[in-house]
Amino acid sequence: MSQINNYICAIILLLSLNASSQTSFEEDEETIQNTIDVRINQAQADIDNNAYYEAQEKYDEALQLAIKIDNKKSIGIIYSKIGKLKYIIEEPDEAIKSLIKANEVQRFAKDDVNLAETYKTLGNVYTSKKQYQQALDYYKSSKTLFEQEDLNNFVAEVLLNEGKTYNYLKDYENAKLHLLKSIAVAKRYELDKIISSAKINLGIALYHLNNPTDALDQANDGVKIAKKNKFNNVLNDGYLVLSNLNQEIGNYKVANDYLRKHIALSDSLLEIKRSNLSQDKRIQLLIENQTIYQKNQLADLEEQKAANNLNKLTTILSIALITILSLLTLSLYKNNNIRLKTNNMLHKKNAELIVSKEKAELASKTKANFLSTVTHELRTPLYAVTGLTNMLLEENPKPNQIQHLKSLKFSGDYLLTFINDILQINKIEANKVDIEPEAFNLKKKMTNIIAALNNSATDNNVQIHLEYDSKLPVNYIADQIKISQILINLIGNAIKFTKDGDIWVRAIQVGKKDDQYEVKFEIEDNGIGISQEKQNQLFESFSQGSIQINRKYGGTGLGLSIVKGLIQILNGKISLESELGKGSKFTFELPLKYAEKVEEVKVVNYFKDINEIDLKDINILVVEDNKINQMITKKILNKMKLNCDVVDNGEDAVTMVRDKKYHVVLMDIHMPGISGLEATRLIRTFNKEITIFALTAVTLEDKMHEFDEAGFDDIISKPFKQEDFEKKLFDALIKQDSETV
Repeated sequence: MSQINNYICAIILLLSLNASSQTSFEEDEETIQNTIDVRINQAQADIDNNAYYEAQEKYDEALQLAIKIDNKKSIGIIYSKIGKLKYIIEEPDEAIKSLIKANEVQRFAKDDVNLAETYKTLGNVYTSKKQYQQALDYYKSSKTLFEQEDLNNFVAEVLLNEGKTYNYLKDYENAKLHLLKSIAVAKRYELDKIISSAKINLGIALYHLNNPTDALDQANDGVKIAKKNKFNNVLNDGYLVLSNLNQEIGNYKVANDYLRKHIALSDSLLEIKRSNLSQDKRIQLLIENQTIYQKNQLADLEEQKAANNLNKLTTILSIALITILSLLTLSLYKNNNIRLKTNNMLHKKNAELIVSKEKAELASKTKANFLSTVTHELRTPLYAVTGLTNMLLEENPKPNQIQHLKSLKFSGDYLLTFINDILQINKIEANKVDIEPEAFNLKKKMTNIIAALNNSATDNNVQIHLEYDSKLPVNYIADQIKISQILINLIGNAIKFTKDGDIWVRAIQVGKKDDQYEVKFEIEDNGIGISQEKQNQLFESFSQGSIQINRKYGGTGLGLSIVKGLIQILNGKISLESELGKGSKFTFELPLKYAEKVEEVKVVNYFKDINEIDLKDINILVVEDNKINQMITKKILNKMKLNCDVVDNGEDAVTMVRDKKYHVVLMDIHMPGISGLEATRLIRTFNKEITIFALTAVTLEDKMHEFDEAGFDDIISKPFKQEDFEKKLFDALIKQDSETV
């Protein structure tokens, strides 16, 4: 009975202890985080004092606490710092494992600042392993993130490390360039340690670039700074560099003195490092004691063997067992080494993939910026070409000039179409095309497209036949602009490659569920057809049937690529059947939602009824640095009976708006002096009401947020359609007139 009571008491005691323990673990997350921060700071202090084993213990404790509260940022920081510690104590493989873990956590947490620090340490580790190209990749990634976060004081150290690495690669020109940049940035932030190390390493680069005098001066300066501030590790490197430099130029006594200083300081630093690697020493002592213990056991067994035959058998069995266990241990050890090497290789490959991904992202951004620049530079003169051509056609040209002007207009329109195609391909590839559904009449849309293309068909002696399924409704809700673009491309293609023939355009119902219809479109012709080997790459960008076809029929090779991209965006699919000499049939299916009715769009004749607005009192400011574009825009406005002033830079635009009342400002973006964006920001500081349009050739959607933030009301892309330009001006002026009333 007393034993049962004892058991009951023990259970009660355990439960109470468990409850107490549970209470102790219910700490406030803020308190735990404070403890984590304290442990990290204590570990850093231990590292500064060369107490590496103690630092590891504190990092381990901090890591457990961070995992407990699931603080991803702290977990990433601690893994990164453990990796740095492993690098310091010369365990590069262990360092890489910890740093890769840090990399994965920090990328997930989007902690770019600490991720940059991790990349920098990875660069240092790979430099120590003499894998210099790998190191440079990580340094570049680190530098990019630091610059992105405006942490230029951290960039100085990365530049220093890049300079050192280029020295190892014997690329002394690049080494010199990066080290000079490092010194410049470090001086700005008074980073003496980086300045001293950069100058010492610059001495190496300058010597190999046949500049021994400057090399010695730089290295001496670096050593003086390191000695003054007691940067012993830097000073140690400096002594060795000065010894080598003096040796090379024949100052053997000075070289010998510096070599002695280097050896003495190296021994001192090494002794400090060794004395603090206590964990390794303890492990080594345990192994040695275990070996002595096993030897004593074997000796005892030998004595027992001499005394007793039974003990002899036991001894033999024991030795056999020890041997088996030893072999098993050795096997496990080797397997573990293989597993560790495999894991390290996987981590390394994973890190390489991450760097490759970042390079690809950078290349994509570079491509987008390149397209933005090129299209802007093309569209700006194209605005002048199309504007002047339209004006000349409207000013009663001579009969023999009309055909030339029409040819010029056609060339301008063709070039604009090509530029727009390139931009659309770029948007499709970047998944930046938005779907804009609206109610429309599909049959009417197809009829209008055929009517618009009928002149081109007549020129080729081609008849276009529309076949619309009688079971199919006519009204739908979908993105009619993209559907129109698909049909125009496919029908236009069929016209281009058909002579003296027929084209059939069909819309057929293939499925229906509730108000959702599956519609199949067919564009069939009896033209030249497409060979089987050319059909596979026909939907790729800049792909056509052959060079001969390209020369004979023209075209950019972008139409079918755009068609395929738009159909995929609309959740459809496209296929092709074709045979040389017999024609082609393009088939695509789209899901379309039925609409009850479609509202007719009213056509407004802008600026026809001048009684609606007193145009004489309307003032418009045109801000444009291109003289030809100034003239064109001014003539367009004057034809609309609107007055305008013209300035050619942002500073004058701000002054004019401040001094005179304007209803609308047409602002160019790229100008000498301050840009149109900056000018608009300045105007918005004192005038919130004025309407400001960006009249620009910039069209990429990823720039749109910049225009919104600057304070633009809308964007008019050059070259623009006359009716679109008039509508935006008309709406802005009507709005201001109603607000004034």
